[in-house]
Amino acid sequence: MANTPQSKKRARQSEARFVVNKARRSRIRTFIRKVEEAIASGDKDAAVAALRAAQPEMARGVSKGVLHKNTVSRKISRLSSRVKAVGAAA
Repeated sequence: MANTPQSKKRARQSEARFVVNKARRSRIRTFIRKVEEAIASGDKDAAVAALRAAQPEMARGVSKGVLHKNTVSRKISRLSSRVKAVGAAA
């Protein structure tokens, strides 16, 4: 348990950041899910639009320290290739 005033403050700050980061992570996951749903439906235009909307959100997660740069890069790359394959399959 936190004893010193500074450690109590750090505990409060940690809780506050946890809430903000959790909301941001959830928002990013929602954007990713929309892309995956568009891919599953086979609608290339919707998938491209959803991916374009998701990319800046994911990049914002990196800049805010919620996600690692390479993780987001990998996810964007894999989603892009899946979106590209939707048009090729159809």
